[in-house]
Amino acid sequence: MAKVFFLTRIKMRPMRDQLEKHLSMLRRQGLIEPWHDRRIAPGDLLGDAIDANLLEADIVLLLVSPDFLASEYCYSREMLLAMERHQRGEAKVVPVILRACDWKGSPFGGLPGVAQGWEGHQSLAGY
Repeated sequence: MAKVFFLTRIKMRPMRDQLEKHLSMLRRQGLIEPWHDRRIAPGDLLGDAIDANLLEADIVLLLVSPDFLASEYCYSREMLLAMERHQRGEAKVVPVILRACDWKGSPFGGLPGVAQGWEGHQSLAGY
């Protein structure tokens, strides 16, 4: 079973929740185990829980938006760690473009991103 880490900003949680619903059949089939910050147990330290799960992830979905790119924590800490793991072959990083932004110049800009053709992308544009 592949552990899937959703890396996103708080503002994009509604879109993350929708994407997780779209992936629910893969979860039901035992193919993936989704994880995001809402799964942090009470009393756990936020940063420690995020780091531990990011280091265990097989797939990291970067839920990209202008807010994501502007976040010092998401960009400089979580995304860079995910990209280091990707470059070492320890995890696969997949950019999912939630909102139009200048992501091609980023460290993940050379990776194929998902945006066009994702059913539901346009219906989620209001978030």
